[in-house]
Amino acid sequence: MSLVECIALDGSKKMVQKDSLVLRLAVYAIIVRDGKVLLMKMRHTGRYHPPGGGISVGEGVEDALKREIREETGIEVTVGRFARFEELFFYYDPSGTAYHGLHFYYICCPKTLDLLDDTEVQDDAAASPRWVDIEGLQAQDFQAHGDLILDLCHEVATCQAVRRGSQQAVLQKTTRRIP
Repeated sequence: MSLVECIALDGSKKMVQKDSLVLRLAVYAIIVRDGKVLLMKMRHTGRYHPPGGGISVGEGVEDALKREIREETGIEVTVGRFARFEELFFYYDPSGTAYHGLHFYYICCPKTLDLLDDTEVQDDAAASPRWVDIEGLQAQDFQAHGDLILDLCHEVATCQAVRRGSQQAVLQKTTRRIP
């Protein structure tokens, strides 16, 4: 009888039998805009997590990501680059199920911005889609992988700021040349 340590929703550790684990493939989006990141809150803990979720058998990763984002937030996205893979052994208290989670993170760009009202979110675990100021977040504000998510948010926000600065510099040079 081999045991695996899982993290419960409240952050406590729970030992479960290895053969009782359910394999769960999931994909999540890091969506940053104007220094804010699009996040959901876990219904059971109030902690943040990025939009995304389980990949169904036969469903492509990009299709799953777009579907999850649409169901949880109401927006449409362009799926960008693959950013990171993380493994998580977690125990989901409401169902009493232990998971071996394989989580794929992608950088995405919003094509639309109008978020669902809280009552329209089509997810049992996720609620309250919001644009949250990145600078006000700490790793412990997240359900899992807080350091990773914040690192990715800062990376994307920095790239966006550099890109905006480069675009402004080009515009300034262009306007100076116009007689």
